[in-house]
Amino acid sequence: MNFKISFLLLSVVGIMDSQLLYAQTISKEELTFLTSEWKGERFPDGRPKVAESLLERAKKVGIADAWTVLKNEGYTNQYEGNWKTVNDETPVVGRAVTAQFMPSRPDVEKSIVDRGQKVQGRKGASNSWPIDVLTKGDVYVADGFGKINGGTLMGATLANSIFNKSGNGVVFNAAVRDLEEIQTIKGFNAFVRDWHPSFLEGSVLMGLNTPIRMGNVMVMPGDLVIAKREGVLFIPAHLAEQVISTCEFVTRKDKFGFEMIKAGKYSAGQIDSQWNDQLKNDFLKWLGTHPEMGTMTKAEVDKVMSKRTW
Repeated sequence: MNFKISFLLLSVVGIMDSQLLYAQTISKEELTFLTSEWKGERFPDGRPKVAESLLERAKKVGIADAWTVLKNEGYTNQYEGNWKTVNDETPVVGRAVTAQFMPSRPDVEKSIVDRGQKVQGRKGASNSWPIDVLTKGDVYVADGFGKINGGTLMGATLANSIFNKSGNGVVFNAAVRDLEEIQTIKGFNAFVRDWHPSFLEGSVLMGLNTPIRMGNVMVMPGDLVIAKREGVLFIPAHLAEQVISTCEFVTRKDKFGFEMIKAGKYSAGQIDSQWNDQLKNDFLKWLGTHPEMGTMTKAEVDKVMSKRTW
């Protein structure tokens, strides 16, 4: 009997500890379930870990090409536009760390802050907590419910902290302050709804590395973020390699096509339709004379041409 009571007590304590551990987050098991199409490496919390090599390749991918691949795979709600940026030249590319902010109410915010600081050992206000979990290559993606006045999720101090932790920028459905100071952080960029001189108030963190909404997009932790001048694309982790490889082929195909059309060897119609073996072989020969464009085997060309989602 005593053994049963002890077992029950330990079970209750275990459940309570688990609830505290996952406060503002979801469990590793739940995140793994929601991103079950991803078969690669994961972070300890279950977030998909897209390889660094893919992140580097993604920096050269065009938004339009990648969007087209996603659309033809059935992913039609992955793009969000209408942003303001620190500059137009610096892309923000990396794995999403997500944060969900909501309008604050005193009782809920007090409970969250007390638990975070006293039980979980978190420091400062809740808007700084997502920064603590950033690693190199991450992009801090936050839904601040579009709040501008009083909705500044970041100023110069937090921007420096974010860049120091991730080497990357942010995407905020909210505002940011201290634009002139942030512009001095070389290599940093922010995609935000607007700039405002106010301090953050009336917002509380309700989700950390959980599914969030960014405009018309459902963003999952670990999604590949590609943010460039024309907008932001959120690519599901399990499609990252396919999207990047296809976009790289499209770039090669376009350059090859321009040269072949100019030389009068092939017409635009031939370049833009399914290729026969002769055209594929000519492409591979051309690729061999352009090492800067990378390499492909005939099998790889056959594969990308057989499922033409671009």
